[in-house]
Amino acid sequence: MKFIYILLLLFPLIILSQEEDLLSEIDNTDNSKEYNSAAFKGLKIVNFESTKMVSKKELYFVVSHRFGSVKTGFDDFFGLDQAVTRLNFLYGISDGINLGISRSSFLKIYESSLKLRLLRQRNNGFPFTVVSSNNILINTALDKDLLPGLDFTNRLGYTSQLLISRKVNKNFSLQLMPTFFHDNLVQVDEQENSQFVIGIGGRHKLTKRFSINFDYGYHLNRAENSPFVNPLSIGIDIETGGHVFQLHFTNAQPMNTNGFLGQATGDWGSGDFFFGFNLSRVF
Repeated sequence: MKFIYILLLLFPLIILSQEEDLLSEIDNTDNSKEYNSAAFKGLKIVNFESTKMVSKKELYFVVSHRFGSVKTGFDDFFGLDQAVTRLNFLYGISDGINLGISRSSFLKIYESSLKLRLLRQRNNGFPFTVVSSNNILINTALDKDLLPGLDFTNRLGYTSQLLISRKVNKNFSLQLMPTFFHDNLVQVDEQENSQFVIGIGGRHKLTKRFSINFDYGYHLNRAENSPFVNPLSIGIDIETGGHVFQLHFTNAQPMNTNGFLGQATGDWGSGDFFFGFNLSRVF
């Protein structure tokens, strides 16, 4: 079983692809086409996945960086000394099937992903785009010396999301994200391993190349004594032709879905939040 998980993580790296225009569909408002253009410019809204898909035979490389809390001020240069990074490769098997593999410095997490487009918003037809997003992660930072009896399965976590978006008009999009995630090992004993979240996010286009984005996750069964909070994030997308540059502030430093949904620690009211960015490049 262990080798099956490793194979799932490594599979997308053996696939090569050709360079294409990253944003060929995003601002297309030709109503003669059967389908609406994409509701979101980036593959992520801020933390949550968006319904945007990698096109067939495209390979994306996404660098995500999250600094430490700005609340620390000059002690660690507003979080610079406590930064975490995530590297993610995504490949389009088809326009509606995407595979991914990533590595995050937060808890040394390796993750594989599968994204499937189930339904697509149509002009004068079906009003939503619906995408299924699924992940398996391995936490390699867990130490057997500190956790006697630690088994490989204790390192695993899973996520399953339904992403439901609507491009309301050419400038405004909304998305709802009912989410299930499961950690085989939780940090709070009273916390159930299986957890449920309702996420909401949106995008408002300011100019042809700039938009403002937000997302929020409401945790439905967090333990009462948990030190963690619901993730709230806001940012801007900057499209520069060959890639999308996302700048944001969030109260969650982890970037894997299980992490930002289950282990957000920041408090916006006290200035305890994190600055970060996502940079996407297509080949």
